[in-house]
Amino acid sequence: MSQHPTRFQALAADAKTRVTEISAEEAATRQQAGAVVIDVREAQEFAQQHIDGAVHLSRGILETQIEQLAPDTQTSIVCYCGGGNRSALAADNLQKMGYTNVVSLAGGFAAWTAAQLPTSDATK
Repeated sequence: MSQHPTRFQALAADAKTRVTEISAEEAATRQQAGAVVIDVREAQEFAQQHIDGAVHLSRGILETQIEQLAPDTQTSIVCYCGGGNRSALAADNLQKMGYTNVVSLAGGFAAWTAAQLPTSDATK
């Protein structure tokens, strides 16, 4: 995985001061309890492999599409990306939009796969 630029890291670190990050196991528990799991990665990343049952709303369209997916601002939402930075930015923006029950998957999809939790891909 490539190193992120310093300014991006600073932006993500700032967002992480305002969002709750949870483990892959906690994300799986929340998903089983009915949370909406949102993959904020790019379309080709999602197509390659993603969390089983996740909805794809890339960072570029998340804010314009979220209200159709989750009109209730109290909806339980878990955001994830590849490593946890983009999802922290996404969760931060959703909170700014009034969503009160949104978290970010710490370590992103990498943490999910390391925990050997269910995934879907183009070959399934």
